Amino acid sequence: MTSEQQTDSDRPPARRLSRRQWLLATVLLLAGSSCVSTQNQVAQLPSRYEIESGDLIIRSDLKIKSDHPLIEELRTIQRDVVQTLALPKPHRPVVIHLFSDEERYSQYMQARHPNLPPRRAFFIGSPTELGVYAHWSPNVNEDLRHEYTHGVLHASLRTVPLWLDEGLAEYYETAPGSPQRMHREHTQRLAVALKNGWRPDLARLEKIEEVAQMGRADYQEAWAWVHYLLHDAPGGQELLVEYCRELRKAEKPPHFYDQVAKSFPDADLRLASYISLSLTDHGRVTWASGEARVGKPEVRPE
Repeated sequence: MTSEQQTDSDRPPARRLSRRQWLLATVLLLAGSSCVSTQNQVAQLPSRYEIESGDLIIRSDLKIKSDHPLIEELRTIQRDVVQTLALPKPHRPVVIHLFSDEERYSQYMQARHPNLPPRRAFFIGSPTELGVYAHWSPNVNEDLRHEYTHGVLHASLRTVPLWLDEGLAEYYETAPGSPQRMHREHTQRLAVALKNGWRPDLARLEKIEEVAQMGRADYQEAWAWVHYLLHDAPGGQELLVEYCRELRKAEKPPHFYDQVAKSFPDADLRLASYISLSLTDHGRVTWASGEARVGKPEVRPE
């Protein structure tokens, strides 16, 4: 007879609990139930307010007017992305889950997505939803501009290579008043990197397929390629438009570097020159006086 095959007579006799032990067990049971209830409560998505604007849905803990500047900012990004890349009409809405504060946001992300690193915002695409998760903060505009760009791309294209996905998100995260969507931090760091011997390498960059593999320098280079193709490279925007046309049907992104090399084989050198001479003044970053300052709160909920 195994230990699992016990009869009633084989089992140890029941133990009677004293009144004090019963009270202690009851308290522990109630405390455990309270913890589970509290965890479920804090791990809920914002649902008190909802605004639907075309293919954009915002669910928030705080009330937001339909004409809030943030909403118009996001709608402008969608129009710009679709127009610049000649994208088809998005076939899925993008849902923004906007928490009232960092604590509630962090509790939800840790409970529902424990494997993700701590960040201010995320875009998570799935067969059921293209979702953006963020919280109100002085950086909420920048965070939502970045993550919502991911949503617009994935709502229109079948697949998006990581370098282009992040490059465009970095491009559109800049404040609307930034001249030609210049990214101050990226231009400064790229200028320093060039002085230290770094050189762009699109063939290397597009081989990165996992977000965890991308370092800060990769985000900066991805932004630089997008900026160069849209503002300076001969036929650069047309190359991106044609590439996005392929991405509408492709299950796996084709190599973009091969297409770029046909138009200008020295593309890496051209980008290095563009960073040095156009994005910066030989390594010295110049800016218009009206540029928004980094970290400045731009808008607030009602």
